[in-house]
Amino acid sequence: MTDCPGAAAGPRPARWLAGFAVAVVAGHHVGTLVGPAGGLAGGTEWADWVDLITPYAVVGSALGALASARADRRTWLVAAPGTVVYVQGHGVHLAANSIGNARGDARPVHLWDEVVGHYLWYGGLYLMMWALVRVVRPVPGGSWSWPLAALVGLTLATNAIEGATPHLTLAVALAFLAVAVRRRDPRLVLLFAVTVVALAGWGLYWQGFPEFSELGWI
Repeated sequence: MTDCPGAAAGPRPARWLAGFAVAVVAGHHVGTLVGPAGGLAGGTEWADWVDLITPYAVVGSALGALASARADRRTWLVAAPGTVVYVQGHGVHLAANSIGNARGDARPVHLWDEVVGHYLWYGGLYLMMWALVRVVRPVPGGSWSWPLAALVGLTLATNAIEGATPHLTLAVALAFLAVAVRRRDPRLVLLFAVTVVALAGWGLYWQGFPEFSELGWI
């Protein structure tokens, strides 16, 4: 990873990064958090409508962090496809998931929701995170940044398990962890160590990666 000219670590990037972390943690658990609210007319659910906010919150806070940290051209070239892929993947997932809730998880719902949608969605997220990691050195923040880092790491793991992308996420988290260790950034180390430990522990315990829904937990 190359250093970004003009990269900054100050209060403004810290606030945007905190917003990004909260948006990821809350937005990527909308189904679990809002799901109990039930359905609405037309076969949709409250969670479907609340989830419309997720890409605006996640992408908006990520772009705010990059702008306030004065990201260079190369960083924006990473962030740009990341935001597009993230929004597209989230939209595919949301639409297919909503249809699946009403009509069942048969073909081609499973393909668009669990496979295409999730790989695009999470792939876009990882590109945006790479842009953020590249430009903000080191990750700033007060005591609140530690639990937020841990929660984001745990969110990546839970999304990978329920979203059927554990191998992709484990590989990405290991790569990020190596960068964090080399940079001696303790918050980034914590974030991606939580992801790696949670996924590896889950896989070893179950001798595979069963989804929470398959176990009847959600």
